[in-house]
Amino acid sequence: MIIHFILPGETLQSISDEIQLENAEYLKEYHNERCGREERIDNELLPGKKLLIPDIVKIKEYNSRNDAPFKRKELNPELKFNPENLHQKYQVSITEGNETNGIVKNNETSFDVTVQWMRREDEQHVFHLSKNNFRSENGGKMGDLATECIQSLNPIEVITNSRGKVLKIALTKEVEDNFKHIKERLTDLFSDQYAALYIEEFEYAILNKTLFNERMKEDTFIRMYFSPLRNTFKNGKTSYEHFITHENIPVTVNQKVEDINYSEEITLLQNLKSEEPQNIINYIGTYTLYTHTGIVKKADINYNISQYGVKYLTAVSIASIT
Repeated sequence: MIIHFILPGETLQSISDEIQLENAEYLKEYHNERCGREERIDNELLPGKKLLIPDIVKIKEYNSRNDAPFKRKELNPELKFNPENLHQKYQVSITEGNETNGIVKNNETSFDVTVQWMRREDEQHVFHLSKNNFRSENGGKMGDLATECIQSLNPIEVITNSRGKVLKIALTKEVEDNFKHIKERLTDLFSDQYAALYIEEFEYAILNKTLFNERMKEDTFIRMYFSPLRNTFKNGKTSYEHFITHENIPVTVNQKVEDINYSEEITLLQNLKSEEPQNIINYIGTYTLYTHTGIVKKADINYNISQYGVKYLTAVSIASIT
């Protein structure tokens, strides 16, 4: 037995987490069975009061009962990924901005994405992905050129593992073989010298297969839609490695089930496992998946990062179109 004096802000759950006791109810039970009547505790802990804590042997005994709330089957679902016959259209909205001295500047871009399952190769899935109907607050000629360049590659090929995590992105053979004509069309539409330079850089980036794969993996929609959402749950949560697009900052995203009363759809709540020490990062995500296929129905992701007095803001919304 260990005698602990409760610190401000401590709870039964936080102390249980620290001593690796899975069910916090046993901490209260252990204390109340061994303390004086006037020292009994309820769910609210008072700073400065004495708390009796079980030793490691007793903790192992409690944990062996395997009855912690987060052990429930509903909180540890086995998320499937059965994308066969998928042919789904999504509406995507991406808002990016920054806040300095209380002044916020935002730019919103929206577009439609079509995701189509094509085939299975061993343990991998092959998809075709197309983007269309771009709408942006900041247009202009160069914005129009960027849009035409993106749409000229439709569809691109996305290869995932058996759980839906993106592995590789490439041009389809048809687009690759036809790129000479694609470039000629872009040059006819945008004939000034700045556009010519942009098109040359565009050609270099897409015909270099390694570079194209790396850059497309940074695409906001692809990163979010083909995230490893279906990792195995343990103790009511699962996690995966991700990165914030601003300076590609690596983070670990935690997931848990929002509501155990799910049936045809399941909603997952996301936050960060830990913050990067040199930055202030906030990340909140919500995904809704179809339980029988594991396909994303909708998602909302909001994150911001503060650096050098500037807060960079990103909001992503993905919604299937019926």
